[in-house]
Amino acid sequence: MKRRPPRRGVYVVVEGIDGSGKSRLTRSLAASLRKRGWSVAARREPHDRTLGALAQATSPRDPWTAGVYFTLDRILAHRELERDLRTHDVVVSDRSFYSTLAYQGSALPATMARRLARLQSTATTVPDRVVFLAIEPSLALRRLGGRSSSRAPLERRAILRRVDRAYRRMAHPPRWIVVDASRAPAALLARVLEELTPHLPPRPRRTGARSSRRRT
Repeated sequence: MKRRPPRRGVYVVVEGIDGSGKSRLTRSLAASLRKRGWSVAARREPHDRTLGALAQATSPRDPWTAGVYFTLDRILAHRELERDLRTHDVVVSDRSFYSTLAYQGSALPATMARRLARLQSTATTVPDRVVFLAIEPSLALRRLGGRSSSRAPLERRAILRRVDRAYRRMAHPPRWIVVDASRAPAALLARVLEELTPHLPPRPRRTGARSSRRRT
């Protein structure tokens, strides 16, 4: 991935299939770390809503183009990400390039999937830790609720099963922290904090900690 300037921040991303609880955990994790004294920037992908909508709409019929849209979004957001890593103790992001590899990459032939993975090396920074919310696709779909016609294009049982398998193939420790996303939110947060805290800066700020707006 891109060679980056010196920084002090730890880059943590939350990954998992739709319905696993990524957004809720990202918010609660950022809030809990701030309470404990770390300065935290909370981010999410896609950064640009227009590119994100194009990628979502394109993905079922053309996963390669959708993956390129997501990659372009990362390129455009990379400078801001690096700034956050220089000015905060922790950056917590809802999704990263691993999401593209899981969703779009798993729908491509092996050769094209490898090309898409290499393309990420021009786009962004490798996370220091990945929190993977492991959940059965059937439970994730129940959480999403509603009629199937109201779901996003990628919120389909067959797609989520394929993506879940792709995530599990990538989820290798120590970079990846795998947690059971079927737990209650409070128990899930406690487990993530227990697993993640040893990898964070050892001396969090106690006063004057910088907070950050959530980027959408």
